[in-house]
Amino acid sequence: MASGRTNPEPNEEDSILLKMGNSYAGQLKTTRFEEVLHNSIEASLRSNNLVPRPIFSQLYLEAEQQLAALEGGSRVDNEEEEEEGEGGLEPNSLPNPFQLHPPPEGCCTTDGFCQAGKDLRLVSISNEPIDVPAGFLLVGAKSPSLPDHLLVCAVDKRFLPDDNGHNALLGFSGNCVGCGKKGFCYFTEFSNHINLKLTTQPKKQKHLKYYLVRNAQGTLTKGSLICWKGSEFRSRQIPASTCSGSLFPALESAGPLASFPSEPTLGTNPGILMGAQQAGPASDHPSLSAAMGPAVFNGKDSPKCQQLAKNNLLTLPRPSALGILSNSGPPKKRHKGWSPESPSAPDGGYPQGGGNRAKYESAGMSCVPQVGLVGPASVTFPVVTSGEPVSVPDNLLKICKAKPVIFKGHGNFPYLCGNLNDVVVSPLLYTCYQNSQSISRAYEQYGASTIQPISEEMQLLLTVYYLVQLAADQVPLMEDLEQIFLRSWRESHLTEIRQYQQAPPQPFPPAPGPAAPVTSAQLPWLASLAASSCNDSVHVIECAYSLAEGLSEMFRLLVEGKLAKTNYVVIICACRSAAIDSCIAVTGKYQARILSESLLTPAEYQKEVNYELVTGKVDSLGAFFSTLCPEGDIDILLDKFHQENQGHISSSLTASSVTKAASLEVSGTPVCTSYHLEPHSIRPFQLAVAQKLLSHVCSIADSSTQNLDLGSFEKVDFLICIPPSEVTYQQTLFHVWHSGVLLELGLEKEHMTKQRVEQYVLKLDAEAQTKFKAFLQNSFQNPHTLFVLIHDHAHWDLVSAVHNLYSQSDPAVGLVDRLLNCREVKEAPNIVTLHVTSFPYALQTQHTLISPYNEIHWPASCSNGVELYHENKKYFGLSEFIESTVSGHSLPLLRYDSSFEAMVTALGKRFPRLHSAVIRTFVLVQHYAAALMAVSGLPQMKNYTSVETLEITQNLLNSPKQCPCGHGLMVLLRVPCSPLAAVAYERLAHVRARLALEEHFEIILGSPSSGVTVGKHFVKQLRMWQNIEDVEWRPQTYLELEGLPCILIFSGMDPHGESLPRSLRYCDLRLINSSCLVRTALEQELGLAAYFVSNEVPLEKGARSEALESDAEKLSSTDNEDEELGTEGSTSEKRSPVKRERSRSHDSASSSLSSKASGSALGSESLAQPTGLPQGEHARSPQPCSPSEEGRAPGEKQRPRASQGPPLAISRHSPGLTPQPACSLRTGQRSVQVSVTSPCSQLSSSSSGSSSSPAAPAASTLVLQASQCSLTKACRQPPIVFLPKLVYDMVVSTDSSGLPKAASLLPSPSVMWASSFRPLLSKTMTATEQSLYYRQWTVPRPSHMDYGNRAEGRVDGFHPRRLLLSGPPQIGKTGAYLQFLSVLSRMLVRLTEVDVYDEEEININLREESDWHYLQLSDPWPDLELFKKLSFDYIIHDPKYEDASLICSHHQSIKSEDRGMSRKPEDFYVRRQTARMRLSKYAAYNTYHHCEQCHQYMGFHPRYQLYESTLHAFAFSYSMLGEEIQLHFIIPKSKEHHFVFSQPGGQLESMRLPLVTDKSHEYIKSPTFTPTTGRHEHGLFNLYHAMDGASHLHVLVVKEYEMAIYKKYWPNHIMLVLPSIFNSAGVGAAHFLIKELSYHNLELERNRQEELGIKPQDIWPFIVISDDSCVMWNVVDVDCAGERSREFSWSERNVSLKHIMQHIEASPNITHYALLGLRKWSSKTRASEVREPFARCHVHDFIILNVDLTQNVQYNQNRFMCDDVDFNLRVHSAGLLLCRFNRFSVMKKQIAVGGHKSFHITSKVSDNSAAAVPAQYICAPDSKHTFLAAPAQLLLEKFLQHHSHRFFPLSLKNRDHPVLSVDCYLNLGSQISVCYVSSRPHSLNISCSDLLFSGLLLYLCDSFVGASFLKKFHFLKGATLCVICQDRSSLRQTVVRLELEDEWQFRLRDEFQTANAREDRPLFFLTGRHI
Repeated sequence: MASGRTNPEPNEEDSILLKMGNSYAGQLKTTRFEEVLHNSIEASLRSNNLVPRPIFSQLYLEAEQQLAALEGGSRVDNEEEEEEGEGGLEPNSLPNPFQLHPPPEGCCTTDGFCQAGKDLRLVSISNEPIDVPAGFLLVGAKSPSLPDHLLVCAVDKRFLPDDNGHNALLGFSGNCVGCGKKGFCYFTEFSNHINLKLTTQPKKQKHLKYYLVRNAQGTLTKGSLICWKGSEFRSRQIPASTCSGSLFPALESAGPLASFPSEPTLGTNPGILMGAQQAGPASDHPSLSAAMGPAVFNGKDSPKCQQLAKNNLLTLPRPSALGILSNSGPPKKRHKGWSPESPSAPDGGYPQGGGNRAKYESAGMSCVPQVGLVGPASVTFPVVTSGEPVSVPDNLLKICKAKPVIFKGHGNFPYLCGNLNDVVVSPLLYTCYQNSQSISRAYEQYGASTIQPISEEMQLLLTVYYLVQLAADQVPLMEDLEQIFLRSWRESHLTEIRQYQQAPPQPFPPAPGPAAPVTSAQLPWLASLAASSCNDSVHVIECAYSLAEGLSEMFRLLVEGKLAKTNYVVIICACRSAAIDSCIAVTGKYQARILSESLLTPAEYQKEVNYELVTGKVDSLGAFFSTLCPEGDIDILLDKFHQENQGHISSSLTASSVTKAASLEVSGTPVCTSYHLEPHSIRPFQLAVAQKLLSHVCSIADSSTQNLDLGSFEKVDFLICIPPSEVTYQQTLFHVWHSGVLLELGLEKEHMTKQRVEQYVLKLDAEAQTKFKAFLQNSFQNPHTLFVLIHDHAHWDLVSAVHNLYSQSDPAVGLVDRLLNCREVKEAPNIVTLHVTSFPYALQTQHTLISPYNEIHWPASCSNGVELYHENKKYFGLSEFIESTVSGHSLPLLRYDSSFEAMVTALGKRFPRLHSAVIRTFVLVQHYAAALMAVSGLPQMKNYTSVETLEITQNLLNSPKQCPCGHGLMVLLRVPCSPLAAVAYERLAHVRARLALEEHFEIILGSPSSGVTVGKHFVKQLRMWQNIEDVEWRPQTYLELEGLPCILIFSGMDPHGESLPRSLRYCDLRLINSSCLVRTALEQELGLAAYFVSNEVPLEKGARSEALESDAEKLSSTDNEDEELGTEGSTSEKRSPVKRERSRSHDSASSSLSSKASGSALGSESLAQPTGLPQGEHARSPQPCSPSEEGRAPGEKQRPRASQGPPLAISRHSPGLTPQPACSLRTGQRSVQVSVTSPCSQLSSSSSGSSSSPAAPAASTLVLQASQCSLTKACRQPPIVFLPKLVYDMVVSTDSSGLPKAASLLPSPSVMWASSFRPLLSKTMTATEQSLYYRQWTVPRPSHMDYGNRAEGRVDGFHPRRLLLSGPPQIGKTGAYLQFLSVLSRMLVRLTEVDVYDEEEININLREESDWHYLQLSDPWPDLELFKKLSFDYIIHDPKYEDASLICSHHQSIKSEDRGMSRKPEDFYVRRQTARMRLSKYAAYNTYHHCEQCHQYMGFHPRYQLYESTLHAFAFSYSMLGEEIQLHFIIPKSKEHHFVFSQPGGQLESMRLPLVTDKSHEYIKSPTFTPTTGRHEHGLFNLYHAMDGASHLHVLVVKEYEMAIYKKYWPNHIMLVLPSIFNSAGVGAAHFLIKELSYHNLELERNRQEELGIKPQDIWPFIVISDDSCVMWNVVDVDCAGERSREFSWSERNVSLKHIMQHIEASPNITHYALLGLRKWSSKTRASEVREPFARCHVHDFIILNVDLTQNVQYNQNRFMCDDVDFNLRVHSAGLLLCRFNRFSVMKKQIAVGGHKSFHITSKVSDNSAAAVPAQYICAPDSKHTFLAAPAQLLLEKFLQHHSHRFFPLSLKNRDHPVLSVDCYLNLGSQISVCYVSSRPHSLNISCSDLLFSGLLLYLCDSFVGASFLKKFHFLKGATLCVICQDRSSLRQTVVRLELEDEWQFRLRDEFQTANAREDRPLFFLTGRHI
């Protein structure tokens, strides 16, 4: 007992662990100091332990006697305090109210009232008269649901104990004082009546707490405690508040317990411990383990053991419903202990059989075996009879300094009674054993019945092995144990497993161990043998009869102090023949404390801490601290300091910053260049992620499921949901505001207010519901807006709304589920949900709603060493931090503080009743306070802090002095528990005030619920730095604190996504809750430090290294510097050299934190990784150069820094880096003193310090420029992170694959492992593979919102419109998703927009000077007689023919100006001008458009099977081709009514045609044919909207090889399939066949309908031939002022194609026109172009063709280009009318694929795939030229287009002398004009009598061209001729027939052919010159 300790010398263990702080220049003047120092050195020399004894811990222990007295005093009222404690710990809302019967209908169930509705609370009825029968007393009962109230009850005093705690009758008798009901005989019944609502069996001992007495005023008040003794149930309840009244208890750790892969591989060979894996390959050999024994088990000394230490940290998933105690009551009379396990306990919510038996008892309650535990009946033994409970000794906690944690193992567990408050009983080990037993079930599906589970004996033995090899500072992990069992089991069944498992098993160490299993008789002996090597850390107790005897023995040994060095007690009872009983007690103070605290849920943890603060339990801690300081209480020192320095401190210390500020205002601009707030820019990575998100959304839309119809949305709206953190809220508003996304989405106008932005961000707090309802309403009212619901920080609050047990207390919990998973969101077709998180694991379970295909992971920065996106900043996240601890050449960024940990451990033993979070916080705050004092001029306080804290404080205070503007650094102090954060804030603020440092740095208390508050002085500074004019401005996010020197105390159980500024230098996470080790929690805390560093500095060298902000001034004090030097080395003495030699050790006090050492003085940016020499070796040769020198930015030299303050700069031990001689300056000089010491001893410190150097004066001149703003370095270096030792070990230890151990922890507290039989995660897994791993191996707990997902009955429970974006913390996910909204909006606009050709008509100035104009401007239709008078305009005006040859006519006003340079062919499409147009409701669409209206049109017709269509052959003969043409129609069932089929037989006979006289407005009369190639996806064939729903006949004309793909995309369209001979033909062939087929069909219809009495001329003769890129149609409305007037106004509007077609079809005399067409739309259209409503000219793109009139005019089926111009000229020359409606226009969409662009001309020789150039398209006949794979006609046309000047040199740019082209129009290029003449008799031709031609082109001329015809034309001398024929013989025949040799001369070399192979039938030409 503490108070009874007589030995003034502390025992060794205490002294080692109680070291606090590091002794610098201590001012201790006592003789005790030398004595202790001497003893310490002597002890360390003698000790086989290599750890030197700390000195100060022994001094501290002198205070222990005072403490003991003090503690004894505070414990007098121990009973009462503990009883109070219990009330405080009862959970608020309780699982499964314990009720034998449901309360009667209609009765009151309110807490604090009885069922009759009467108030029983003491506060309410304390003044009311209460009728108390004789023999009854009033007592106060405690209700767990009302911790602050006592309920008044009247109880018969016979059933209450006397003052000694004895003589209470069993049973109960009581009355209700509220309603007066009497005669309750059972406490259970009574507790129901008064609504106690218990989770456990009601017990009077537990719930009747206080006697109630009346005071002098007659008021009823709380009296003394009721002294229940014998069966005292003061258990610390730990049931979680997770399941109110539901049948599914929230078994937070139900089912298979989380098991974590761990490294120590224990072999199955029972006698041999497999050594640590990291001990090298040798450890795989069992024979070595014996040799390893002492090394491994000797505490922390061996590096191997260290490795193990890293791997075996504790992570116990917290049992949250410890005890589903809704079972039937205990046997009524057995009050000594009661088993909460009985057959009626429900097995709710366990996914696996193995977990079913694990009942989760509340820790500390009697944890009893299944009913019927009795030893062999006849056996009795003296100590404890088997049926009796084991009594827990009183004052156990006081004696042991920790509550032992007892893990139930195998078999039965005895009753416990007595002081149950001082033990914790947990079923976790039992569950672990159960799960490992069920491993073999995984193989049952393979029928592997032979595989046996691992035996109980083996399990226990392996457990002992595992405990034996744990180091003294390690805590056992159930997960490690599970992995050990799994490996052992796998090994023993390796051969069988191989049969059933295809994948090769993991490699295991060979264990040839004996085949015979361990028997229960051998077990105790083997266990003892294993434990014998571990120096008593594991103690095995063997029982003969039952565990009870072993437990009693253990308690006895504990009380006698015989287990002081023992951490684990293994109790085995192997007497029962069938099975063994076992349990394991953790008695090590450190381990027991951590394990018991890890069983608390976060809510309970906060509650416990809160309780300790509220009840003042922590005061004893404060009192203890005040005894440590030699000068007395710190506060007294502070006051003294304050009074002494009140006058001048402000002048000296604040001088620097104040004068700077003043000088700034005078001189104007600040000098500091480092300060700039990041401009808002989007990084390449964010852009890439936004694009990935967009493509996922598109793929949802493209899938056949019709879940998202992107085509129907016009705009994007969004709502961002964030956790209820004010800072995150402001930060998100800031991002949204500055990203400009609201303007881009068109949601807001230019000048938006903050209030407007707030509409788009939703804080998930109590008010969220109304805002969310408005969002839903909005989405419902705007079906054409796509709403993106962004759930940021999505791993927060995944509690199911159904399962929300906090509903009464905290309405915000479960909110995410209530809002984001509500039916409206799930079903709304226009809401896409995007979850964004850095820790997606809880959303990746077996029941997740998010499809794995909808997950987007942040891309890796480089792939195979290649940077994917060049960024000027490098992200520094968790993996980089871990890497910094491994690499050997830079200082680690992750560290732990060993002296702090030691102090905490020591105090933990001293104050066993305080939660370690409280102790840690108080110690750390004390360290900060002492460090602040030390830096401010109380150097003696150095000894009361640690090196780490001192470094932080120095840099915090010194950084503003190094910057001309006073910019400083931020220290983040993470205190998760809010009440503790408030305590820390008040204390630090008090110390700051006393030290007059209020102007130097700010202390900010950051909690999620409140905003940022910063003092006025600092707000002013921030405004000045950030150039903010607004006087009202206050920082609202942490990012706005850039450059502010401050300590940010960051509270809240979880960070909520708050970003921190770049000036963050230290992330102090020493207070995070290290007992709750879950991957999400750990990564979330470490994510606070994630950072972007500038890429300029090579990270390998410079930037990783420590930031040395500390000033040269350091901690110098004006008095005795020599003494400071003298004690310099003492810190390093404390560290074991072995430990320092491990390159992995980042025990920062000794090595890494020496950081500020030389660097501070030398200005160096980096130090070498400590080599940590043992003491004798400090004279090692100095390193020639600091490694940072090479890695430094150019121009930055290594310079000594000036000390701006008092004299000496002592740099703390620099790790293994002695300076260059030039820099080690003499210590004697006062100007600049620099001493650089190695980390070893005082000797080196003084020796290097005193070496003199001539460089001193030079150094002092350099110093002023050397001072550098801390922000400069901040940009290049991530912050330094301090972790608790436990967490540090967990994070830096890796498994065999190199995966940090932390990554293989349970991913999130709301999920659990689906099975302990699972592979390990591996480092090589990508994010996607990790996701799939978690999806396979984790299941949500019942409290998780996805828990019920699979029950909905759908096999795929995925929600189609849900996406998950995950990426490391602080990497820029917000920017990425805001960018995604922008690109999504742009894409939607893009989907509703289209690029249409927008080019003005060409050759306007060459328009025919006609003698007649069509002046009836308002005519809706052309007047036939007037129209005939118009002359035909030969000139092409369509801009797509810009580089086509001009056609001359006699009307031309010929001007010989040049038409400009022709373009290069490949530029043609690139450079055509387009305009972006919004699609109207009358547009034609491609296959990507889906909307409700055109479902049926597209083939989703209810009456017809999808894709149901029939193939019909249709043949007709055509004389010119000389053969029958066979075409095929594909006709969908829904379109068969357009055709006539023969009866019977169903042969296709004809396509139905309407009559000219039909006047219906319901359909379009003309069938539309659209020839198409290569555009099955992009062609605009969906005419449903264009036709405004009108019935029409639309036929796609496709090539045979494309038939299948077109049919797939357009299942409901009629296809006309061209014969295979046309597969390589051009558009001419399609036009030719369409026209011929239509004429043939017209004849058939005339014949068919003639029989019905209809005249042939009444059948409708028109068809439409439309391009596949016609997208919209417009009409021009003209307002004519007068009929002949010149002035008129016009406007253009979009109309449906139906409107235009019906208008044109209604034209009078329409059958007299051969070709009708529309103008091509252009934004540049002039009034003159639309002034005349009709024109007689060329028509293109969309033509209405009269197949009757044009029967004898054919399209040229060989043509690829200009075939429409050619056809127009022929129609005109045949004397037919072409009419263009100028008031109608067609818009053509630019489509980048397909069409004639799909013809690529390449060589036929396979090895040369490069495209040939046009000059190579012709060659001499019979040459060895490379033949090209292209049709001859295409080669010809392309050649003439680009190189016709070779054939017609005189015609070049010679418009007065065109080339005469007979019967055809071929494009000879834009610089050559042609004159078209037709050789047909009676054709219309221009008069050519006065024209001299410069050339003659005869192309495949027929018999109409004769010699006499050609003689009519006149040619220039030297004009050239080109004759083109199908073959060489016809070429000769033509020359002879036309008598060409009379006027033209030919040479042999003038014959050419197209560059085709002979089988491709090349064309041949002959050229000649006019004589």
